[in-house]
Amino acid sequence: MNKLSPELKQHLHQGTVIPAHPLALKADRTIDEARQRQLSRYYMASGAGGIAIGVHSTQFEIRDPQVNLFETVLKWAAEEIKAANLTRPFLKVAGICGPTNQAIAESEIAVKYGYDMGLLSMGGLQAWTEAEILKRVRVVAEIIPVFGFYLQPSVGGRIFSYDFWKEFAEIDNVEAIKCASFNRYQTLDVMRAVSLSSRSNAIAMYTGNDDNIVADLLTTYRFEEEGKTFEKEFVGGLLGHWAVYTQKAVALLEEVKACKKNGSAQDWSKLLAKGIAVTDVNAAMFDTAHHFHGCIPGMHEMLRRQGLLEGIWCLNPKEVLSEGQAEEISRVHHDYPHLNDDEFVREFLKKDNF
Repeated sequence: MNKLSPELKQHLHQGTVIPAHPLALKADRTIDEARQRQLSRYYMASGAGGIAIGVHSTQFEIRDPQVNLFETVLKWAAEEIKAANLTRPFLKVAGICGPTNQAIAESEIAVKYGYDMGLLSMGGLQAWTEAEILKRVRVVAEIIPVFGFYLQPSVGGRIFSYDFWKEFAEIDNVEAIKCASFNRYQTLDVMRAVSLSSRSNAIAMYTGNDDNIVADLLTTYRFEEEGKTFEKEFVGGLLGHWAVYTQKAVALLEEVKACKKNGSAQDWSKLLAKGIAVTDVNAAMFDTAHHFHGCIPGMHEMLRRQGLLEGIWCLNPKEVLSEGQAEEISRVHHDYPHLNDDEFVREFLKKDNF
């Protein structure tokens, strides 16, 4: 059983920014190696504390036999991280999905390239019972430390019970959970289940709720049971949203941490207002007006405008910007200039000329 090092465990629990790494393609929909590698370098340069690759943002089609890019993108990202020779902790998280045999194979590939954790998706297993899914989690946890993943139903996830998460939290080698339920009630289930579990202090909670990033990070979830008080907080984020404007995401998390430590009422108010602006940007990027149809192309379009991608092509030709989405992206870019890192990216690209 592979375990997180004490240094990385401390880093994980202190809370950090983990972007969900996109896939850089050329016009013919083959992979753009130069830009794929450059994106990894951009995230490190931005101050992110890790990356997650082979995840939804990297496009699930990388696993299709005719595409066969899963191992490639993990390998390239690992090579770039090694070449950077960072003097600070940096988490390598690999996306793991599919039935148990597939999840085992992907976990073994992740371990082969030195990944620290597996972000274990429960998507696509709608016919499975909760007990069957928990058994799968235990099998993967024997191979690689598990980053749990509550994925919203609108993009392939499903709703799980409170009891499921209570049992999930008790599994040894589950080190973190990303909650991307996009739903307050379901988020509450996870936070309560983890906080009341015997391993509450062993599990770091990360928001994946791109619609509620700042409020999630500011909130203390407090529960009373049998005369005792239990608390849990989101310490960081593993987010598709943070794959764009990453340098500002790093600054935002530091601002949240400072505010929670000794911020005034005015500081809290300003941050909550900023959170609404962040959600507005996310609505344009993730195409909530069309039920997330243009989610990945929207992310690509924002990176393209900055010069980090050549185009917005996806492996699935049907994944394109929705009607009016480009205009919405222009609107939020204009309305919230303090949220973009355009200037940082310009300087980065001057130095990082492939």
